[in-house]
Amino acid sequence: MLPTTLVNSGSQGNGVLSHRDAARHTAGAKRYKYLRRLFHFRQMDFEFALWQMLYLFTSPQRVYRNFHYRKQTKDQWARDDPAFLVLLSIWLCVSTVGFGFVLDMGFFETIKLLLWVVFIDCVGVGLLIATLMWFISNKYLVKQQNRDYDVEWGYAFDVHLNAFYPLLVILHFIQLFFINYVIISDSVIGYFVGNTLWLIAIGYYIYVTFLGYSALPFLKNTAILLYPFALLIMLYLISLACGWNFTKMLCSFYKYRVK
Repeated sequence: MLPTTLVNSGSQGNGVLSHRDAARHTAGAKRYKYLRRLFHFRQMDFEFALWQMLYLFTSPQRVYRNFHYRKQTKDQWARDDPAFLVLLSIWLCVSTVGFGFVLDMGFFETIKLLLWVVFIDCVGVGLLIATLMWFISNKYLVKQQNRDYDVEWGYAFDVHLNAFYPLLVILHFIQLFFINYVIISDSVIGYFVGNTLWLIAIGYYIYVTFLGYSALPFLKNTAILLYPFALLIMLYLISLACGWNFTKMLCSFYKYRVK
C-alpha cells in the first residue's frame, strides 16, 4: 500500500528481507493494519489529522515533511492512521448536505447527491487519477540509479486525498456562501467569482499533488507535474472571455443527476 524500499534495516546480511520482515512490509499487511485501525476510533490521532488539514491550506510542505519523519521512524511514507480519512469523509458528507440545501434539494435528492459525490467525484475520480499517476511516476519519474524503489498505488491514492481536501473545502464549502446571491447570476461578477474559485481549487490540487511526488527522493523531474497550470490558466481566461460559468454548469449537472 505504501512506497517503500525493497531493502531496509530489517534485511539479512545479504540484503534480503527475512521471511518475518518481508511479511510485515507487504502491501497486504500494511493495508490490513490500516483497515483494522479504521474501526478503533480511540487509536486514531484526530488532533494530528486536523493539524494536517490546516497545513494543507497554509503550508502543505510541512505536511509532506512529516511524511519524511514517518519514513524514518516507521519505514513507510503514507499515513498508517486512518483519522485523516475519517475526518475527510465527515467533511464530504457535511459539505454535500450543505450543497443540497443551497440548491433547494429534497431529502432523497440530497442522499443521491451525497452518493454521487462520494463514489464518483471522490473515490471514482480518485481511483482513476491515482492509477494514472502511479503508472506515470513508476514508468517515467523513478531515477535509474534507484530502481529498487517504486511508488506503490496506495501512496498515489493517499496523495490524491491530500490534494482533494482543499478542493473540497473551496468548492463545496466556501463557494456555498456565494452561489445563490453572486455566482449563478447572469452577471460578469458572477462567473468571475465562481471561475476564480475553481481556479484556486484546482490550482491547490495540482500544487499539493506536485508536493506529494516531489517529497519522494527517488523520483526525478517532478516539476513536470506543475505543467497543467498552464492549461488551467488558459481555460480560466477563455471561460472569462466566453462567459462560461463553471459553477452554474455544475449545479445544473447535479440537479440533473439526482432527478
